[in-house]
Amino acid sequence: MNIPLRRASLACAALLFSLLANLTYLQAFGRSDLEGDPRDQRVLLAKLGRPRGDIITHEGAVVATSRRADAEPYGHLRVYPYGEMYAHVTGHVSLRRATGVERARDAVLSGSDPKVRMRALVEDRAYGGADVRLTIREPVQRAAYEALEATGRPGAAVALDPATGAVLALVSYPSYDPAAYAPGDPTEEAATDRRLRGDPRRPLLDRALHRAYPPGAVFELVTTAAALGSGEYTVASRVGAPARLPLPGPPAFLTAAAGRPCGDGRPPLAYAFQLSCDTALANLGLQLGPDLLRDQAEAFGFNADDLALPLQARTGTYPGDLDQSRAALSAIGRDEVRASPLMLAMLSAAVANGGLLMRPYLVEEVRLPDGSTTDRAEPAPYRTAMPPQPAGQLAALMTTTTVPGGPAAGVALPGMEVAAKTTTSGHGPSACTAFAPADAPEVAVGVVLESTTPSAAAPLARAILRAALP
Repeated sequence: MNIPLRRASLACAALLFSLLANLTYLQAFGRSDLEGDPRDQRVLLAKLGRPRGDIITHEGAVVATSRRADAEPYGHLRVYPYGEMYAHVTGHVSLRRATGVERARDAVLSGSDPKVRMRALVEDRAYGGADVRLTIREPVQRAAYEALEATGRPGAAVALDPATGAVLALVSYPSYDPAAYAPGDPTEEAATDRRLRGDPRRPLLDRALHRAYPPGAVFELVTTAAALGSGEYTVASRVGAPARLPLPGPPAFLTAAAGRPCGDGRPPLAYAFQLSCDTALANLGLQLGPDLLRDQAEAFGFNADDLALPLQARTGTYPGDLDQSRAALSAIGRDEVRASPLMLAMLSAAVANGGLLMRPYLVEEVRLPDGSTTDRAEPAPYRTAMPPQPAGQLAALMTTTTVPGGPAAGVALPGMEVAAKTTTSGHGPSACTAFAPADAPEVAVGVVLESTTPSAAAPLARAILRAALP
């Protein structure tokens, strides 16, 4: 063989070896990346060639299902019977991506999960997707959505079972119709996505899980829990509540909302909590200090980054670099303290459950196509927010706010004692956290309404509690 031919042969051999090596690498290590590339529709077409499993509520209402497509190339299309009401729970499946439970439980819904495929092989049949049963209670979800929709203002609401952590309702408003993203014309889908992303109301934003707000007086639950848990305060302890509270740094003073001392200027902690005396609770924050307040906030779940329902969730933020002055403001829910509606519900859930916060979860179980159940949820502790005794004291304090004339009277239910805490000033949005019945809690709620009226969230919380209780 002459030299040019030998060189050409070696070059071809090297190219062939490189091709085989790259093909082996892609098959062994790069498959998942290729399948996840949104530009490749073959995976989606393969998934939609068979029906996805249903997403159903706790009672069995179908909130996402599949139907046969009228035309190629899709074998099945996704249908969302309840539209906007469950959009931020179910999410959607589109040519580009999936969101919500559709994404978080895609493997079982699409049938690609090994357990689903193995059961199909054992039974010698074609495999489809498994059903996902949620913890959502349809009447509670409906009440939360309709109450938010009636206000016409952006907001969110979460309801939890304090004893288990099960999510009974999860609503963000404004919402969108997930059917608008059902696989179809790519150009039409792109136009839908641009329209929704460009909407100034931000309907795609899940405010319940992904938006954190200034909690205002609701954060006084954390401050009071820290005081009671410290052993230095009781509900009868006197707290200074002047008309102007001197602060060790800027701002130099905190002025009481009423412009005068709260009570006699040194009210009992119980009185200060009931009426949300801002200078009293800020003074308490000065005495406790930023470290103790931060520890208590984190015991409730603030600053957590390990929470998935399985939807990724944001809880809240308590800054780590506060001085004494900012700690005083944070004690009344100002400064840079933030809490999501989920976090607000978790506050009440922890108090209602004797100080033990259960891990919130959204998926009850997965049902295989043959009717058998797998991946059943098991309630699990998430945080020990506070000892049982101060938790009981804090629960009793929360019931004093819902008496006639109290700041949270709008949450009260006839014939039942309700525990609650609401915002009391125009600093930030209207927020409310509550649980009921106070003596045997069955539901805890967190509500935020982007309104400057402090009491605006209270009727929404009451509507959710009413729907959740027999």
